[in-house]
Amino acid sequence: MQLTGAEIIIECLKEQGVDTVFGYPGGAILNVYDELYKHSNEIKHVLTSHEQGASHAADGYARSTGKVGVCLATSGPGATNLVTGIATAYMDSVPMVALTCNVGVSLLGKDSFQEIDITGITTPITKHNFIVKDVEDLAPTIRRAFSIAKKGRPGPVLVDVPKDVTANKTEYIAQTPEEPPKSPKAISDTEIEAALKLIRASEKPYVFVGGGAVISEASKELAEFVELLQAPVCDSLMGKGAFDGTNPRYTGMLGMHGTKSSNFGVSQCDLLVAIGVRFSDRVIGNASKFANQANILQIDIDPAEVNKNILVTSAIIGDVKEVLTRLNAQLEKQEHEEWLAHIAKLQEKYPLRYPDQGLSGPYMMEKIYELTKGDAIITTEVGQHQMWAAQYYKYSKPRTLLTSGGLGTMGYGLGAAIGAQIGNPDKQVVNFAGDGCFRMNMNEIATAVRQKVKLIEVIVNNHVLGMVRQWQDLFYNKHYSATVLDDGVDFVKLAEAMGATAFRATSRAEFDSAFAKALEIDGPVVIDAIIDQDDKVWPMVAPGAPISEAFTDEDMKNKENN
Repeated sequence: MQLTGAEIIIECLKEQGVDTVFGYPGGAILNVYDELYKHSNEIKHVLTSHEQGASHAADGYARSTGKVGVCLATSGPGATNLVTGIATAYMDSVPMVALTCNVGVSLLGKDSFQEIDITGITTPITKHNFIVKDVEDLAPTIRRAFSIAKKGRPGPVLVDVPKDVTANKTEYIAQTPEEPPKSPKAISDTEIEAALKLIRASEKPYVFVGGGAVISEASKELAEFVELLQAPVCDSLMGKGAFDGTNPRYTGMLGMHGTKSSNFGVSQCDLLVAIGVRFSDRVIGNASKFANQANILQIDIDPAEVNKNILVTSAIIGDVKEVLTRLNAQLEKQEHEEWLAHIAKLQEKYPLRYPDQGLSGPYMMEKIYELTKGDAIITTEVGQHQMWAAQYYKYSKPRTLLTSGGLGTMGYGLGAAIGAQIGNPDKQVVNFAGDGCFRMNMNEIATAVRQKVKLIEVIVNNHVLGMVRQWQDLFYNKHYSATVLDDGVDFVKLAEAMGATAFRATSRAEFDSAFAKALEIDGPVVIDAIIDQDDKVWPMVAPGAPISEAFTDEDMKNKENN
């Protein structure tokens, strides 16, 4: 069957089970959009307000569903506007395929109108990328792109297609895609045996869970492993929900804004079992002092992560779910009652605290948890509100916190919320945003209105760049350089102008009422919630310090008094 390149692109998307794409049209990609028009009953196209919004929406769709997210853009600035979203997906191992179109093959390399070397630009931030200059290579390349995006450690792949290739014809034969193997190689018996030896010798084990456990869908196996090991559990920002946050074994997040019980416990353990983590600098603090009294057992699908940031005692390379299944089959139940009692005392001594009066980020997250019964998908932007969302909402299931952990992309959350809501129409999605971040992506409220998605945007509005101001306050002698945003922009009027319902909340009662109403409204709602500009995220670890030196405002006051 002879088809054009544009027709082949659509048929290949259908082969891969793609039901939704996010994008923004332009001249070079018009042939593809013409085919999308003809197949609109099979593939839903979500027109975003900006290409970056499309990339973040594809990312949110992928993280929340486990499927490959797909975004489209035209040549030149359309393609470059995807770059931040592609980099965000790359840093957090999100399966995504970005399809861009370029000028015709004969015009490449001639500084043609809206020409850009998008494969050159995205080489460092994709698992792989392609430019397809012959229509006969198009179908195999798209199929390979989806396979690469999914297999092993997932990530984004870009396919750039010159416009004449989308018009040229070739023979197309449909194929049924094969699922790539989860583990890149057979899991080593020697590595399993070495791990079991470390586990059996341990008296004070701790489990540290990261995003790899979420990606692997390993929650059941992880819960079984924890019960066999009889150990406390902490997680990274990306690992939220892999282990039930309501489980008594759970001690909270680890790292710069982790709980004291997690930071102190990991610093005291004799075995740290690190599952699907990459030992980010925001987690480990001073690397030379991180868990330096412990053996470290790392389980990860990517061998490049082993001994990259932290030297480990032993490692098992493989898919987390498969590795834990193997360990669980051979591990007898351990007994660590004294150690668990010690960690429980740390939790009792060092609970998360915030002021019991006034509207604040922690209060709002706890209220959102209460009113959604813990069953929402939470997306965030980046900053103080992101940390409060990680600390104060109890994530009992994977794929329920979507946030930019590696790249720290301000402007990520609203696009991701749109993608998550479209991918999970029966779920309530809440984007928890700072006012600085909302300024970067507020145009996507118009997208949410156009798509009639039932999402709630909570703006934690302190009229400053909160996390940057916190650092300026603590480490830069209160030099508030370029962080004050008190310019009179009215987010309620802006949201209403774009067609959304909007409320302003300046007290706990007003927020409670606004959020309860928002849950009943069938469409996007924006809540502009005003908090104090000097609210801070506690605990905190100073940059370069060990995580065992986590401190709070109370610690600072006590230090000053002494």
